[in-house]
Formats: sequence, structure tokens, C-alpha cells
Amino acid sequence: MNTADLVDSFADEVRLCNLPFLKFGRRSAFAGPVQTVACFEDNVLLKAELEKPGDGRVLVVDGGGSTRVAVLGDQIAGHLIGNGWAGIVINGAIRDSVEIDGMDIGLRCLATTPIKSGKNGTGSAGTAVRFGDVTIKPGDWLYCDADGVLLSDRELTL
Repeated sequence: MNTADLVDSFADEVRLCNLPFLKFGRRSAFAGPVQTVACFEDNVLLKAELEKPGDGRVLVVDGGGSTRVAVLGDQIAGHLIGNGWAGIVINGAIRDSVEIDGMDIGLRCLATTPIKSGKNGTGSAGTAVRFGDVTIKPGDWLYCDADGVLLSDRELTL
């Protein structure tokens, strides 16, 4: 679904996640209901969520905006495909970017870095997160394409 068309038709219902995301993966667009994870420089909870059935959902990860440490690499990114996730948006960094870019996934993040994350299990899953001037809750709908990332409280159809 084209984000520009969504803005034209539902301007009062959509919220722009206003960050300079980078695109990785072969899927240029994706959409679905949101599941959230907050994990600063630690990817244990992120991996645990991606190991669950995605059922067409989008995982929204608040990595605290860290571009120093990657919370996702190619091995964990593979769970997006195997478990039926529509895509992932990360307020943070990834590594193994060349490998991830060749995968049949949709991914947006802030940066790349070779530094891997901690494994302490800190953070939370299934809670509201805030970044890019928007609050994102589990069950919101996320729409992503080349023009940006939009959120809505409900599924929108054109």
C-alpha cells in the first residue's frame, strides 16, 4: 500500500515516524499489525520475538537510537522469513548488512555497525515505544515503503 496515497486519503489518521531510515532487504514495501520490543544494545528479547510466529506482523524495535551496537544480524534476520513476519523497523543499527540486503525481507534501520549486541536480556516486549515523534503500540498498523514509515490505530484500506 502506497504511503503517499494513505496520507492523501487518511491524513487525520496516520502518523509519520520521522527518522532517516535506511532500507535493507529485497522487500521495498511492507505493512501489518505491530509487535514491539525495547532493547538498548541487547538483542535477546528481539530474537525471542522473531522466533515466535509473525502471522504477518511487523516488529518495531526501539534500540534507543544506538548506532554504536547492532541489535540484528543476518542469522536473526532469517527468522523474519521462517516465521512469517511482514517486516521490521529498528530505531538502532544492524550488522551483516550485505547479507541482509539480499534476503527476502523488509527492514528499516538507522545505521550499520560491525559491533554485536549484548546478551543480558534487558528491555521489554509488547509495550508502547516512542521514537521518530510517534508513540507506537502493539496492535497499531505500520505501513512502510520507499517514501517512509506511517502508523495508524487501525488497518486502512484504499
